[in-house]
Amino acid sequence: MSNKITQSELETYLWGSAVLLRDHVDAGSYKQYIFPLLFFKRLNDVYNEETEKAIKENGPEAADWEETHSFVLPEGARWNDVRNVPQNVGKAITAAFRTIENANVDKLKGIFGDGTWTNKKRLPDRLLKDLLEHFSSRTLSLENCPEDELGQGYEFLIRKFADDSGHGAQEFYTNRTVVHLMTEMLKPEPGESIYDPTCGTAGMLISAIAYLKQHGKEWRNVSLYGQEWNTLTTAIARMNLFLHGIEDFQIANGDTLLNPAFVERRKLKKFDMVVANPPYSISDWSRSAFESDRYGRNILGVPPQGRADYAFIQHILVSMNQGTGRCAILLPHGVLFRNEEKEMREKLVRSDMLECVIGLGPNLFYNSPMEACIMICRTEKPDDHKGHILFINAVNEVTRKNAHSFLEPQHIEKIAGAYDAFKSDHDIAKKVSIRDVEKNGFNLSLPLYVRPESSDGSEDCRTIQECYDGWRSCSRSTISAYQELTALLGKEAKTDE
Repeated sequence: MSNKITQSELETYLWGSAVLLRDHVDAGSYKQYIFPLLFFKRLNDVYNEETEKAIKENGPEAADWEETHSFVLPEGARWNDVRNVPQNVGKAITAAFRTIENANVDKLKGIFGDGTWTNKKRLPDRLLKDLLEHFSSRTLSLENCPEDELGQGYEFLIRKFADDSGHGAQEFYTNRTVVHLMTEMLKPEPGESIYDPTCGTAGMLISAIAYLKQHGKEWRNVSLYGQEWNTLTTAIARMNLFLHGIEDFQIANGDTLLNPAFVERRKLKKFDMVVANPPYSISDWSRSAFESDRYGRNILGVPPQGRADYAFIQHILVSMNQGTGRCAILLPHGVLFRNEEKEMREKLVRSDMLECVIGLGPNLFYNSPMEACIMICRTEKPDDHKGHILFINAVNEVTRKNAHSFLEPQHIEKIAGAYDAFKSDHDIAKKVSIRDVEKNGFNLSLPLYVRPESSDGSEDCRTIQECYDGWRSCSRSTISAYQELTALLGKEAKTDE
């Protein structure tokens, strides 16, 4: 009889651990305790599985061979060692975590985070023993729970925490369907380097690997890089990648704008593909340092203190390989039209790196009704894309269910198909020359260029700011055309004289 855990069983098992914590820990802190225990249990069960397989194939002596295991799990720091401790359980957990990290410095240093396990007021021994017993009810071996399935369960837990905490969800969870869309448009290839400068729990990096697996392409030779400012989230990202069976990755903790982690010879490391969902319009950032940036990232200018969006955009542009470099950035709609960023927007358009702008529908983010857009840029556009930008208005390509919105496969296919075709389509897309964008004052607001025709009386989904901005830009265009016509008529009148 198979012991394989179904996806629904796995999700119930994982969420059961959170239920145990409900009366003791704030929902926003669940991840600080559940993820490390889950990872500890996974390491223990995979280690035991490797041991049993080696003994079966090569005899008892193979249990201690170095090549038997993919990591070190020291005696005294294993699951049952901690499970059988009668008291001071939090202290035993902490000791086991540090012992494992120190025995696997290259792979696991700092991966268990810095949870306050010894706070008995919050985590009494009885609660910790209940958690250990709950996790002990399943064996998380590779046979019972392959990497992809455990990884999906892990992401389920992240999503549930986003729902349950009711605050800050977008900081560590980006709607998975939007991530799939971004990956589908960038099309990662074997052997490439892929980077996320604000990686959260590494969902975008994992999506790139999932794309390669889905298309039957080699994924083990892809190098993944990420940076995340939150220490705990950094640890979760590394656990997430590890639990998906990914080994070639580097996830750094730190402020990407102030101290970028990936530097070679005093210059930013270059990558083939960059995906990102930077924190939106933050005001607490190192603008003065960026003004005289030692890495030369201010190629478009210095963003205002109240909005760091274009600082992240420029970091990403400078981080792309010449030729193969391409990026997809999830951003607030304001970057397309805000007046204080006009000069930077103009330089971006004139650089001919901006290839596509996609407007997404509302409510695609947990606990937030906001709309967002995707910017796609390339260091080297195909010849028939040069001098043009494709605008895709996908505000109607969305499904809403159980208070959440998401993109269904047909939505992703339609949007990605429009991008691949890179031509005007009256239903969704418009290929626009840079000269025409210039006529609109380098305003990139979607309604200026394309809006799906609607014959069913559906409401206009544009924001008030977009409607006003569209009206203002059209007014400028009308005045400009009138002035040109007046000047032309004046010249003709003089000629007649």
